[in-house]
Amino acid sequence: MDEELKKSILRTGTTILGIVCKDGIIMAADRQVTAGNIIMSKKAKKVTQINDYLVVSWTGGAADAQRQGKLIAAELRLKELRSRSRPTVRQAANLVSMLTYSQIRQPSMIPNIVGTLIGGVNEDGTIALYTIEPAGTVTEVEDYDANFGSGMPYVLGLLERQYKENMTVQEGVELAVEAIKSSTQRDVGSGFGIDVFTITKKGIKKVVEKEIKPNY
Repeated sequence: MDEELKKSILRTGTTILGIVCKDGIIMAADRQVTAGNIIMSKKAKKVTQINDYLVVSWTGGAADAQRQGKLIAAELRLKELRSRSRPTVRQAANLVSMLTYSQIRQPSMIPNIVGTLIGGVNEDGTIALYTIEPAGTVTEVEDYDANFGSGMPYVLGLLERQYKENMTVQEGVELAVEAIKSSTQRDVGSGFGIDVFTITKKGIKKVVEKEIKPNY
């Protein structure tokens, strides 16, 4: 019974990625959600803007990811109201880390397993990207990362060869699109669409919102 329940949980089996460029950050994801070996959704938004200065992407249980996104947005807003200053990207990443760590260590029939990429722009115009793996470890990303999504091996192989340290945001967008396309060709947990955000000192912008349609 427990095994059947676990197989029926909606999971963002997923390709998510973040790329650090010389003038900004790129964050991208596919759109497929699965339950076991069944595709449950082709239109999921796995990379989203949660407030004026942060973009978050998720891999893992879909319900856990949705809940965590709402908690983070609410907690950051409360912190902003209490301190009368905007939290930094690093503070937001540490909050995600603490939530992730505490949730997987509470006894539960269905464990909370979520990996997170969080990127944003600070009040002083600086930008930052962090990865929080499913056990809660937070690490600043200096080049690129795909967390622990099922498409990670396919993405990292491509980025390892094509990423350049001083690439522009536009070059990063093109590379992100190619990386998502590559993973959807081989990873059974990824597919059906590409969403890409850019984060620069000027703000956050969604630059790609594309459906991938199979040809028969």
